[in-house]
Amino acid sequence: MISYLIVGSGYRAEYFGRIAGRYPELFRAMFLCRSEEKVKLMKAHTGIESTKDEQTALDFAPDFVVVAVDRGHMAEVAGDWAEKGFSVLAETPVGETEDQLRSLLRLQQQGAKISCCEQYHRQPLIANGLKALAEGIIGKPSSMYISLLHDYHAASLIRKGMGIPADEPYRLWGICSEEPVVETDSRAGAIWNGRIKSEQRMTAQIVFASGKQVIYDFCPIQYRSYIRSRHLVIRGEKGEWSDSIISYIDKAGEPQKRFLLPEIPEKYRCLDTQELRDRRRNWQDELAPDTVQDEFAIATFLLDMGEYLNGGESPYPLTEAVADASLWLALKRAAVNPMCRIDSEGMIEGK
Repeated sequence: MISYLIVGSGYRAEYFGRIAGRYPELFRAMFLCRSEEKVKLMKAHTGIESTKDEQTALDFAPDFVVVAVDRGHMAEVAGDWAEKGFSVLAETPVGETEDQLRSLLRLQQQGAKISCCEQYHRQPLIANGLKALAEGIIGKPSSMYISLLHDYHAASLIRKGMGIPADEPYRLWGICSEEPVVETDSRAGAIWNGRIKSEQRMTAQIVFASGKQVIYDFCPIQYRSYIRSRHLVIRGEKGEWSDSIISYIDKAGEPQKRFLLPEIPEKYRCLDTQELRDRRRNWQDELAPDTVQDEFAIATFLLDMGEYLNGGESPYPLTEAVADASLWLALKRAAVNPMCRIDSEGMIEGK
C-alpha cells in the first residue's frame, strides 16, 4: 500500500484524490488544504480525507508528498516539503522562473528527492507510439510538427519523441496571434450558445544543436473543442508517426502501416479499468488524449514513486522537468519578441 499527502486543492490536485479512491487496494491519500471550505470541497469531490491542519497531515505519515499547487508557488512549496525530509512528486511546471528552477536543482544537489508528474508521454496511446519510435520503426527522428500540447507538456514530448537530451542547446523564434473561435466544450461540459472567444495561438520553430527541427503550434482551446483537433507528426528516414498511424518501410522494403491503440504495459495492468478497455476496442484516426488516459498516466507515477523510494529510478527526474520548464520560458520570451531569435545554451544549472 502506497500512501501520499496531496498538498493543494485545485483541478489538478483532484486527480490524485480520485485515483486513490479508484484503487483503494493500491493507494491511500489525504489532502492538505488552506481552508475549511477547500477541505469540504475536496472531500465532497473525491471522498478522500482532507485537513487544513499540518500536524494532522504529518500524523498521516505519508510515504511521499504530492505538490499540486499553482505554478507560481510550485517550487517554493515543493522545496519546503523536501527540506522537511519528504520525497516530493511535483505537478507541472516545477517552476515558472529560472531562479525557482535553480533553487530546486540546488536542493537536489543537497540530497532532496524531487520528481515531476509530467504524465503525457505515459498516456497509453502516446506511450505506444513512443515505444515504436524507440524500436527504430521510422529510423532516426529528424523533424516534428506538434499541435497537441502546450508549453512544458509539449517540451517533454518534443524531447521524448525526438530523442533530445535535457542539456542539448537550441535556438527558436516564433510569433503569437489572436484567433477567434466558437467555444464548444469546457471542463464543465459542452457549450451551446455559439459564443466566439479570442484565443492566443503560439507558433514557433525550434532548431536543436543536433540539427533536429520542430514546429510548435498550439492554441489553448484545442484541449477542449469539437471543432479544433490536435496533431502530432514525427518524421524519420524510414517513415513517420502521424496522429494514430505510423507509416513505415519494413525489412523487406515494403510500405506498411501500424494503427496505434492505447495498450497497457504489463507492469501497469493493475491500473486497467473498463473505461480504458472500451477505448482499446475502438481505433480512432484522431489523436485525442483524454482524462481517462490522463488519470491512468498519473497513477503510474504514483506506483513508480514506491519503487523510487526503495532505491529505484525517478519516474521523471527533476533535470528533465527543469529542461521542459526552461524551453517553455524560452517560448514565452519568443512570444513577446516576435521572430527574434532566442538562443539557449542548454540545461539550467543549480548554482
